[in-house]
Amino acid sequence: MIRVLLADDDGFLRAGVRVVLGTTPDIEVVGEAADGLAAVDQARALAPDVVLMDVRMPGIDGVEATRRVVAEQPGVSVLVLTTFRHDEYVWGALRAGAAGFLLKRAAPERLIDAVRVVAAGESLLDPAVTRDLVEHFVRRAPVPVTDARVARLTDRETQVLRLLAEGRSNAEIAVDLDIAESTAKTHVKRVLAKIEVRDRAQAVVLAYRTGLVRPG
Repeated sequence: MIRVLLADDDGFLRAGVRVVLGTTPDIEVVGEAADGLAAVDQARALAPDVVLMDVRMPGIDGVEATRRVVAEQPGVSVLVLTTFRHDEYVWGALRAGAAGFLLKRAAPERLIDAVRVVAAGESLLDPAVTRDLVEHFVRRAPVPVTDARVARLTDRETQVLRLLAEGRSNAEIAVDLDIAESTAKTHVKRVLAKIEVRDRAQAVVLAYRTGLVRPG
C-alpha cells in the first residue's frame, strides 16, 4: 500500500485528489495539511511514502517544506503540484530535493500513475516538462558550476547522465546506446549513486547546473 500525504491550502483540491486516489486499491491517503509547517509535522508523524506538495502555501512555502521533509526523512518522496510549468517555486523545490512535479490540471489517471512512479523511485515525472522548466531557469543563470561528482563518471556514465537530462526513459537510453534495457537501468542506478542524488529529477538539475547539458 502506498501511503500519501496531501499538502495544499486549497481544501477543494485536497478533497478532489483524495477522491481520485481513493479509487485505487494500492494507494491510501493517510493525512492532509493546509500549510507548509503542518506538512512537515504530518510527514514526521505519519511517515508517508509520498507527499503531494503544493509549492505556494502559507506558513512556509512548499520549497522550504520539501527541504525539511527530505532532510528529515530521506525515504519520503515529494511530488510537487503546480499550476504553471515555469514557476520559480517549482525550480526551488526540485533543487530542494523534490522527486519531480505534476501540473494540477493533469488527468486523474496521470496523477495515480505519478504517485506510483514516485513511490517506486524508478523514474522522473514528466521528463520533457521538467527539462523545459530547468532550461527556463538555467538560462537566467548560465554560468556552469563545478562539481566533483560529475568528474567521477566514466565516459559511458556521462553519456547516460546526458540522456537522463534530455528526458530519456530507460528503454530509450537502451535504444540510444544499443544495450539491453536491464543494462540501461543498471547504468542509471550507478550514475545516481556516483553523483549522490536521490532520483532522476536531481540528476537533471545537476547536469544543467554543471553545464554537462546546455539549454536548447
